[in-house]
Amino acid sequence: MDELLQIADIAHAIELAVAPVFLLTGIAGILTVLSTRLSRITDRARVLETRLLEEEEEEIKQRLQKESKVLWHRVKLTNSAIRLCTSAALLVCMVIAVIFLGHYSVLNLSSVISILFVGAMLVLIVGLLMFLREVHLATQTMKSGMQLTLYDKSR
Repeated sequence: MDELLQIADIAHAIELAVAPVFLLTGIAGILTVLSTRLSRITDRARVLETRLLEEEEEEIKQRLQKESKVLWHRVKLTNSAIRLCTSAALLVCMVIAVIFLGHYSVLNLSSVISILFVGAMLVLIVGLLMFLREVHLATQTMKSGMQLTLYDKSR
């Protein structure tokens, strides 16, 4: 009979930990998107770097330098978002661990679980805001680049 109760206890602890595991899956998806964006920004920066070294016309060089500065800002935002989302994932992992510890401990760890979970959500929110800012910056840069291209073609 004791074994059945232990199995039921373990099953209950696993049930409690399932929701945070789904959250981890979502955060992993976000991290995949962020790392892909970082790779594309890096690739674009390398292309610009090469073009800057080869370019002789001063006006075009200035445009390329301006875009390069924007790319560097986007790298910083994306790196920050990756750090924050990774921190959120680590906090969720801690939530899962504390759920299991609390289940087998005489200590009431519900406040610790709550604090860790709220902390994970706050860190994730800030990470997503950084991501949103990076996307906005990318869109604005593309928009201004397209306007320049259209303006140049009408000359």
